[in-house]
Amino acid sequence: MDIIVAIDLIDGQCVRLIQGDFKRKKIYNKDPLEVAFLLENHGISRLHLVDLDGAKKGKVVHWKILEKIAKNTHLIIDFGGGIHSEEDIRAVFENGGHIVTVGSIAVQKPFLFKKWIDTYGGDKILLGVDVKNNKIASNGWTKFIDFPFFDFLKEKSNHGVKKIFCTDISKDGILSGPSFILYKEIIEKIPNVEFIASGGVRNMNDVEKLFNLGCSGVIIGKAIYENQISLSSIKNWKKKKNNNN
Repeated sequence: MDIIVAIDLIDGQCVRLIQGDFKRKKIYNKDPLEVAFLLENHGISRLHLVDLDGAKKGKVVHWKILEKIAKNTHLIIDFGGGIHSEEDIRAVFENGGHIVTVGSIAVQKPFLFKKWIDTYGGDKILLGVDVKNNKIASNGWTKFIDFPFFDFLKEKSNHGVKKIFCTDISKDGILSGPSFILYKEIIEKIPNVEFIASGGVRNMNDVEKLFNLGCSGVIIGKAIYENQISLSSIKNWKKKKNNNN
C-alpha cells in the first residue's frame, strides 16, 4: 500500500482545511518545497499536490510550485485542482507531474473526462471523488451534485478509470478516523480499481486498518503536520511490510 502525503496549496503556502472549509484553514509552512524535501529525506516517494486556489477558481494557479518540486526532488507527484482542459493535463506532465488528479470535470463533463482516459490511459488519470452525506462535491468542495455515489463510481470504472481516491469531507482535517465502512463498501462494489483512502487518518493504527481493508494507498495530511504520525514511523511501517513480503 502506498503512503501518499498531501500538500494543499493556498496563496502558495502549505495549508490544511477543516472539513473543506476555506474559512477554516491553518498554514503549516510557507515554503512547499521545504516540506517536499523533508518528506523525501524521510523516505516518502509519493506526493499528492493539491492546488486549492485552482480548484476554487476552476483554473490552475500554482504551476510554478509543481515545477519547482518536480525539478528539485524525485517524488512521484499527482497534481490536481483546477484541471479543466486538455491543455491543463499536458501542462501537468510538462511541469513534471506524473499523474493528473481530476474531480469536478468527471462530474460536470463526463464525455470529456472519458476522452482523457482514452487518450492518456487510466494509469495517468487519478479520479478524485469527494463526498459528504453521500453527495458528491466539486469545485473545491463548494458545490454538491445529486448523482448516486456508487452509480458514479461504477460508470467511471466502466469507462476505464483504474485509480480512484475518495475523501469523506466530514472526516477531512479533524483527525476523527477514516470512513472505514464507506471504503470497505467501495472496495467490495468496485473491485477492479485501485482504491486510495483519504481523510481522517489519525495514526498508524488507522493506516494498518486501511491496509488490511485492501486499500492500494492512503493519503495522509494533517496527522503528519500535527505530529500525530511521524515520518519515521511511516518509514518503519513500510520497511516492516517489505520485510514481510
